[in-house]
Amino acid sequence: MRTTRRSLQALVAVTAAATALAACSSSGGARNESGGGGGEDYTIAMITHEAPGDAFWDKIRAGAEAAADSLGVTLNYSNDPDAGEQATLVQNAVDSDVDGIAITLAYPDQVGPAAQSAAEGGIPVVAFNSGISDYQTYGASMYFGSNEDLAGQTVGTRIGEDGGGKALCVIQEQGQVALETRCAGVAKTFPNTQILYVNGTDLPSVQQTIGSSLQTDPSITHIVTLGAQVAQAAQAAKTDTSSQAQVITFDLNADVAEAIQNGDIAFSVDQQPYVQGYLAVEALYLNLSNGNDIGGGQPVLTGPSIVDQSNIDQILPFAKNNTR
Repeated sequence: MRTTRRSLQALVAVTAAATALAACSSSGGARNESGGGGGEDYTIAMITHEAPGDAFWDKIRAGAEAAADSLGVTLNYSNDPDAGEQATLVQNAVDSDVDGIAITLAYPDQVGPAAQSAAEGGIPVVAFNSGISDYQTYGASMYFGSNEDLAGQTVGTRIGEDGGGKALCVIQEQGQVALETRCAGVAKTFPNTQILYVNGTDLPSVQQTIGSSLQTDPSITHIVTLGAQVAQAAQAAKTDTSSQAQVITFDLNADVAEAIQNGDIAFSVDQQPYVQGYLAVEALYLNLSNGNDIGGGQPVLTGPSIVDQSNIDQILPFAKNNTR
């Protein structure tokens, strides 16, 4: 486990330098005109379930664009939070004769068949970020992301060790498999966990809904959020209601990292999205150029990694430059 973590940290350090050199087009593509890796120019489609306004995906794209620039491939990024529309984007990529597809499987039943069709048609497919339990079913040869069940259980265990009374686990996209799995994992090791569904694209509403729960149930000792922006809304709700509940979150941004440093957020469970984006593109390039598979078909884990006051000073600079 220590060796894997060192390797990921080394990759983050190397790719952080690559990000500073990446040239990104206005349409979200990235290409090294001088040839990058020196091989044939491939076009890779990255298709995600990114919702409008969710800055988490900036890190995914930063990693993907750094890899594309370094390797000299063309990256076509597209996204839609609607599962049916995401499946259509996959078909559009197939119709445009891309060489490889990197996809998130947040809604595997709806998006998976489109990915499987692409793979059966001879286009290499890798999955990342979500779909760890489903990627092989739908023809993806590799997976890069966190073990969300383990991550959730880790949070639940720490809440118990902290003497928690009741946890509120906030899901901002109902039915999204990775988010549902996180909260289910929390409940496995800390059974007194209540699920709260909110609309993650409306942060004022998220703040109000969390605040209402805190007002009506003073027994809540911990708020578990599944995204950095939702964590900030939970912080505001806590302040508004004078609640003493601790905020724990998944994922990082600069504000959350500073809140951890200041003690306003207990800790974050990080999945290293920059690494996910980078590895997804790099893996497709290696597969296309010489037939290699990273991980031998097994999931390549980029998390969970706990970020708290013991290591935040080292991680904060990377959170600020969008590589962590």
